[in-house]
Amino acid sequence: MGKKKSAVSYRIVLDTNCIISALIFSRQKMAWLPHNWQSGAIIPLVSKETASELLKVLAYPKFKLTKTEKLVLLADFLPYAETVTSLEVPLNLPVIRDQADQIFITLAVVGKADALVTGDNDLLVLKDLFKTPPIMSLSEFEQWQKS
Repeated sequence: MGKKKSAVSYRIVLDTNCIISALIFSRQKMAWLPHNWQSGAIIPLVSKETASELLKVLAYPKFKLTKTEKLVLLADFLPYAETVTSLEVPLNLPVIRDQADQIFITLAVVGKADALVTGDNDLLVLKDLFKTPPIMSLSEFEQWQKS
């Protein structure tokens, strides 16, 4: 019985919305994503800036998370992530309309990610202009990973 795929780990930058969706809705349709980082199929890349953004979003009142719940969610993600410490912005990066999203494309390039996965239209509009790494939506990433 042969394996369908070799045990390759993809280095992936997930934007904050993807991580939040995977952590908070992990028992539902998003369960495949945490399973991927927990199994080692993907290695999420983080930086100080993207981790700070994640902490900020987890504190939003709409999520109604207690301090303990936030810590549990972070413990379901951060131990599986690789931290990229040097984030000198490379030349020739596209300028993104929402400057808050610049940290994700910078992390993807500096961290030599295999893909930048996002639900943010300000990043998705760059898909045809920016190929290294490819920018894709969560559903595109799920299909890409299966192929």
